[in-house]
Amino acid sequence: MVASVIEGVALTGLVACVPERRETVEDLAVRFGEDAARRIAKATGIEARHLVPPHQCTSDLGEAAARRLLDRLGWAADSVDLLVMVTQTHDHILPASGYLLHHRLGLGKSAAVLDLTLGCSGYVHGLWTASAMLKAAGGRRALLIAGDTTSRVIDPDDRAVAPLFGDAATATALVAEEGAAPMVFALGSDGAGAPYLAVPGGGLRRPGEPTHLFMDGTQVFAFTLREVPGNIRAVLERAGWAMEMVDRLVLHQANAQMIRHLAQKLGATPGQTVVGLAGFGNTSSASIPLALASELGATLRGGPLRLLLSGFGVGWSWGSVAVTAGPLAVCEVITLPASPAESAGSDAQPAKGAGREAILAECPARIADP
Repeated sequence: MVASVIEGVALTGLVACVPERRETVEDLAVRFGEDAARRIAKATGIEARHLVPPHQCTSDLGEAAARRLLDRLGWAADSVDLLVMVTQTHDHILPASGYLLHHRLGLGKSAAVLDLTLGCSGYVHGLWTASAMLKAAGGRRALLIAGDTTSRVIDPDDRAVAPLFGDAATATALVAEEGAAPMVFALGSDGAGAPYLAVPGGGLRRPGEPTHLFMDGTQVFAFTLREVPGNIRAVLERAGWAMEMVDRLVLHQANAQMIRHLAQKLGATPGQTVVGLAGFGNTSSASIPLALASELGATLRGGPLRLLLSGFGVGWSWGSVAVTAGPLAVCEVITLPASPAESAGSDAQPAKGAGREAILAECPARIADP
């Protein structure tokens, strides 16, 4: 297990972006039947999800979130020293999505860019990576973009996964700041879990197969109970915190029953435990920051909170962090319009051989308040 303490880096702002289109339990009932749709909602706590239209990708949501964040913070784009992008639903095999955003946001040529291919544990891994890189390089400002458009890799008729996953991306601002409260991390991985949560087709190994997500829910649940509680306890011990000292426990927002079960196992009260997936579903790498923005936005804008964040999933991979955050200059959720004329000019479905022209056609996204 990797365990580290990063000092002198503060989280100063957070914006989450979801697509305009919304699918509810009533919509699922048309495909799966009302009884099945209601049973799924009751078992998971998910009542609705936001889904991208065919022309939108993760970078479009991430760009909208980052533009709002930069605007609200008053940061010039060329003042950003580092951009870390966390996603497992890239726009292209290459180039990496972070470089598309570097150009579309107008960041300077001296800014470093790094993409991490991770899902449900990705926000914590990204926070660790961005904070460590910022500290090591002597930079001042970093953007962490975390999000996924998982609906793009799901068979809409697969009742095992289609009702669970929503789309979102988030932008987090990090600043090198003397006296900032330390971030205490513990990260782990076990590649033996790779077959149980995967999109086997569509890559270079199996290029002709459909790009459909497969998930063995029983294995995921067993892995979570096996690895996550100990990981969280290790972070608490390293930070010198008891669970009762934690203001909010924010776990990966996959399933309401799983969140409450883990919280109870850790000794957290319902008041400490954030459950914010009812209107969004499982948004993969965006789930933790989206829950912070949607459920704790006003509180984090008003003052500091002791947060215990923990993400876990694909790989297997897992990670937790104890961090004191707030007051944040901005912490909100915005919506990206569905109309192609109002959103990013993406190349989700370019003509054959479009190549360079398709990439060049990408243009800035516009955003709208929810």
